[in-house]
Amino acid sequence: MLSKPKSEFLRVMIERGFMQDCTDLEGLDDALIAGVVPGYIGFDATADSLHIGSLVQIMILRWLQKTGHRPIVLMGGGTTKIGDPSGKDEARQLLTTEAINANIDGIFKVFAQYLDFTPGTGAIRENNAAWLDELNYVAFLRDYGRHFTINRMLSFDSVKLRLEREQPLTFLEFNYMLLQAYDFLELHKRHGCLLQMGGSDQWGNIVNGVDLTRRIEAAQVFGLTTPLITKADGSKMGKSAAGAIWLNADKLSPYEFWQYWRNTADADVGRFLKLFTEIPVEECERLAALEGADINAAKIVLADAITTLAHGADAAAAAQATAREVFEAGGVGDDLPTITFSQADLGDGISLAQLFVRAGLAGSGKEAKRLVAESGARLNDELQTDAGRLITAADLAQPLKLSAGKKRHAIAQLG
Repeated sequence: MLSKPKSEFLRVMIERGFMQDCTDLEGLDDALIAGVVPGYIGFDATADSLHIGSLVQIMILRWLQKTGHRPIVLMGGGTTKIGDPSGKDEARQLLTTEAINANIDGIFKVFAQYLDFTPGTGAIRENNAAWLDELNYVAFLRDYGRHFTINRMLSFDSVKLRLEREQPLTFLEFNYMLLQAYDFLELHKRHGCLLQMGGSDQWGNIVNGVDLTRRIEAAQVFGLTTPLITKADGSKMGKSAAGAIWLNADKLSPYEFWQYWRNTADADVGRFLKLFTEIPVEECERLAALEGADINAAKIVLADAITTLAHGADAAAAAQATAREVFEAGGVGDDLPTITFSQADLGDGISLAQLFVRAGLAGSGKEAKRLVAESGARLNDELQTDAGRLITAADLAQPLKLSAGKKRHAIAQLG
């Protein structure tokens, strides 16, 4: 790895911990110095929001733009119809075109927060369905299939994993890597794209795209990957005990998003500050070095900075204010996730356990009962000991704060 890259983009990538591999680091460094480099990352539209497992890739695109280059956000409207086998033990459920397009619209709400899409100079939005849906299969195989060998494709981890576990890998999925390689070629033709980026699990697909574009266009293009980001306990980024940490506010409230980062393990604070915020590296390191109760101040800085990028400064401020009211003043808080019951929903009443399930504070009735048994359930800060207690309309005449442990809260109310 270059000890001192000349380009600002690569300096940021290395200093902040984004860099894993690059097909030609010196060549990419030279290209970044020579002029504006269009670079892309692809996102398949398997849900109507991305979660924080995609946040590293989003931040890379943001840094590419901030350092004077041009990011391309490629939505996999075509490839989502097939499914990427990388890192998957089994085939994905196939989606309809209508569902894929709805997911793409939802996902772009996230990118609007992180990138400037000013026409002509800003980031570029593309959808590979624009070219993949129109491909002539025979012509595609004739023109491009000869550049891929089965021998090499079988050597990729995404394929070997399935074969070693004797799990089926369909011909449909096997074609995915050809189509992803073709995406790079097409983006090079349309936008002069010189760089594809992605997670380390995409290395094989990225190398395929680099090789194909070099062979067909005789162009110098590059691939760059990021490391798999895990938490200090070894678990993957993206989910919590309560479910996925979505980036769209309509999937997860800004307060819950803020609270997730506020609960970061001490050992992860410095790394997450470098990866997911724009706070200078020196300040990230100073905050990470805090000890004891002082590290909590660093976690608030982390939560504020990430929530501001994802949801705006007002949402971050409201989330912190709610947290302060809930945790320090014992209040209800205006920004807590809220579930509203109708009289018909309640009927003669619902059990305390089901109330916690409906509020998203427990995954099942069994889990809710265990929460009560372990003294983790509270209503308006009062400990609850009876999981079968009936909650009626009278109990919800005023908003009722539900607490699961010390860090997870919700509001139940009658509507």
